[in-house]
Amino acid sequence: MRYIFIMCFMCCVQSVMAQPETEVKVVDTILWKQKNKIGVDLNEVTFVNWNAGGANSISALLAINSSLRYKKNNLIWFSEVRTRYGVNKQESQKLRKTEDELELISTIGFRKDTITNWYYSGRFNFKTQYSNGYNYPDRDNSISRFMAPGYLFVGGGVEYGKNIEKLSFYMSPLTFKSTFVLDNELADKGSFGVDPATYDALGNKIKDGETIRTEMGILVTNSYETEVLENIYIKNRISLYTDYLNSFGNIDLDWEIMFDFKVNDFVKATLGSHLRYDNDIKIVEETEVEDEYVERGATVQWKQLLGIGVVVDF
Repeated sequence: MRYIFIMCFMCCVQSVMAQPETEVKVVDTILWKQKNKIGVDLNEVTFVNWNAGGANSISALLAINSSLRYKKNNLIWFSEVRTRYGVNKQESQKLRKTEDELELISTIGFRKDTITNWYYSGRFNFKTQYSNGYNYPDRDNSISRFMAPGYLFVGGGVEYGKNIEKLSFYMSPLTFKSTFVLDNELADKGSFGVDPATYDALGNKIKDGETIRTEMGILVTNSYETEVLENIYIKNRISLYTDYLNSFGNIDLDWEIMFDFKVNDFVKATLGSHLRYDNDIKIVEETEVEDEYVERGATVQWKQLLGIGVVVDF
């Protein structure tokens, strides 16, 4: 993961250095600016007497993005809510979850004058999910729930952004991270890095598992949006975090790249990749013994997205 961190960090630095430090002309006189976007992606497959076989299926994904920006003189405050929820249904299976995300971001920054593109910034970030997650086809044992996990980042540092809503490079040498596991069963197992429950020699629980894990470390993020070709847009978001006290140098990675192919004002196609690595999230594998699982080490998580749907901006 250290090599990935170095590669990603150099990409972020290059994107910043490519922006010349020229005088910024203040032409945006709108103090408050709000953007809202709702999108629905659908995918359906039906087979009738198809000799190659196949299962009828339908999937849907709802995505909502809402942002609010306040800008006056050298002060800027930007807040955003991002949420996604997707389901899939095949004729021989019960309804399954494919996407589940809720994220709140709020950043406030202040610069000394209109010439510089560097801001002194503070940032708040919160992530969780809505419903239970399962390792399908096992529906009896949930592996995640609402606020299990939940992640909270609070910190301060510096942020670069000539057009801060399109290009942002943020570095915080002091960021507080909390991991919440507000489910007793998952907390007792020590899921998501919290301290597990302790038991005596007879297997009786003598201490509940911790529900909160706290860390203090370095956070580096980069976000970038641009139109690469006509009606083809790219959005890149990357977050790198390492804790000072617990395994310093182990990098938590969250990297998302999304391509939007605009058909018209309402229809678009989406192709995306989402890569994650968290040393506190261990992989659980099923053993040869029924209903028994063994914990493995952390591994890279990857998700690929492809869909077409309707998008409404307001």
